[in-house]
Amino acid sequence: EYSSPNTNKPLHLGHLRNNFLGWSVAGILEANGYEVFKSCIVNDRGIHICKSMIAWQMFADAATPETTHTKGDHFVGEYYVKFNDEYKKQVQQLIDAGKTKDEAEKEAPIMKQAQQMLFDWEAGKPEVMELWKTMNGWVYKGFEETYKKIGSDFDKTYYESNTYLLGKKTVEEGLVKGVFEQEADNSVWIDLTTDGLDRKIVQRKDGTSVYITQDIGLAQDKYNEYKIDQSIYVIGDEQNYHMKVLKLIAEKLQLPNAKNIYHLSYGMVELPTGKMKSREGTVVDADDIVDEMIATAKRHTEELGKVKDFEPSELEALYHTIGLGAMKFYLLRVDPKKKMIFNPEESIDFHGFTGPFVQYTYARIKSILRKETAEETTLTATPLLKLEKAILVSLEQFSTVLEQAATELNPSAIAIYVFNLAKAFNSFYTVHSIANAETAEKKQLRLQLAMMTSNVLKKGMGLLGIEVPERM
Repeated sequence: EYSSPNTNKPLHLGHLRNNFLGWSVAGILEANGYEVFKSCIVNDRGIHICKSMIAWQMFADAATPETTHTKGDHFVGEYYVKFNDEYKKQVQQLIDAGKTKDEAEKEAPIMKQAQQMLFDWEAGKPEVMELWKTMNGWVYKGFEETYKKIGSDFDKTYYESNTYLLGKKTVEEGLVKGVFEQEADNSVWIDLTTDGLDRKIVQRKDGTSVYITQDIGLAQDKYNEYKIDQSIYVIGDEQNYHMKVLKLIAEKLQLPNAKNIYHLSYGMVELPTGKMKSREGTVVDADDIVDEMIATAKRHTEELGKVKDFEPSELEALYHTIGLGAMKFYLLRVDPKKKMIFNPEESIDFHGFTGPFVQYTYARIKSILRKETAEETTLTATPLLKLEKAILVSLEQFSTVLEQAATELNPSAIAIYVFNLAKAFNSFYTVHSIANAETAEKKQLRLQLAMMTSNVLKKGMGLLGIEVPERM
């Protein structure tokens, strides 16, 4: 499971690390012979969605993405920001009128409206459902565009608006089993203090669900549909505690396969300018950063002056391949558990530990192979030069690295490997000629090495979700 977007805002930089990581791990596991189902849970209900809906009712004056020429997910995201601005204002007014901060936060009229809307939504109130469907529809259209642009896809998309119902049913069953306990105010809790964690609410006093309710339902849904051996959740490390709680609850409820819930936790991504936050409207949107990467790829490629004989449509595709490849490689070359700073300029350097360096090496080899053909021949035993041997040794390691990446669920092993292989080939080619090799036999040997290197680079980069251009 990866991506897990909320339908109250566009995808951001953190989602990109999540998508690239999930997609790549799925590919690596498949390459190791596993049957893998890629899934996404869309968080399409809950208090955060109601906040955007209330703000739209208050401030939009019936505006739509079409009338404002705005991408749907960005349009709805603007109203989430408007909600928070208005909420802060109302809280301050109540504090000025003598309320404590805590009282003011609970009593702000706009928050009460959002809570009422959530209650109405769970009760199926027609006009609330209508607005919810309309606004979510705008967001899905926007998400679809972004997923297409970044090359992310899923075998199955779940919606929280469906999974929470199974979660609620399970909470009721858990009460009967004695796994959960009901308070005097009707809220439902689980006590995990003996397991070294806290008490956790699983249903509010008004009967509405909290986020973990749907997670309980989703864990069952996945198993019922696919009978999986392992369920991998690609979720940021700020949810480490939540995932521990989910696994424990699943085990206490004796859900099938609860023991094999695995949290593939990853660190936050920051830009050189600092953290990203979505409530204040200063988030780094995925669309903006992808566009910036493509523009940067265009600038760098034009500066190198190697694009004179390309058709305009070829160039557009090339800039997209380089820009997106640079970004994926930079985000995947780091161990997922580590926090990281994403530096767009550094990621596109054609000479560094980058995607474009590997892409350029691949294109360089393809250019050699267009001029000279590697013949299918049995080579007699020939003493290898040091740099030839280095390539061969590196090629030999690919299957081991592939296995390691699957065991550790860590695409950075592949990124490091393809970079080192590309480096080994460049070191060799700087010193030794292929076209003017010492003998015909040497020439064939080097052509075979070049061909095998290009094949492995293409496969390795493909596992990272990165295309390699035939020419650059």
